[in-house]
Amino acid sequence: MNARTLFIGLAATAVLAACEPMPAEPLPDAAPDTCRASAYQGLVGQPIEVLAAMTFPIGTRRIGPDDAVTSDFRPERLNIEYGSTGRIEKVSCY
Repeated sequence: MNARTLFIGLAATAVLAACEPMPAEPLPDAAPDTCRASAYQGLVGQPIEVLAAMTFPIGTRRIGPDDAVTSDFRPERLNIEYGSTGRIEKVSCY
């Protein structure tokens, strides 16, 4: 077997190995908005000081870049995450 044949065989194997079967069912769209995070998306990019004048559902978490948080998943819990710049980066349910 010459080097060219070996190279072509290895290349064909790599191409076939990269193929993945399609899932039988389509993947679900985004998770439901159970905590109504969509209503608060306007906060993204705002300074965290705007939160002081607002009220949020009980259990809402304000999460900073170095804050430790529990890993329990509660889809009805609103989470407001801000970065080291003091600006809100993400509002989501988890």
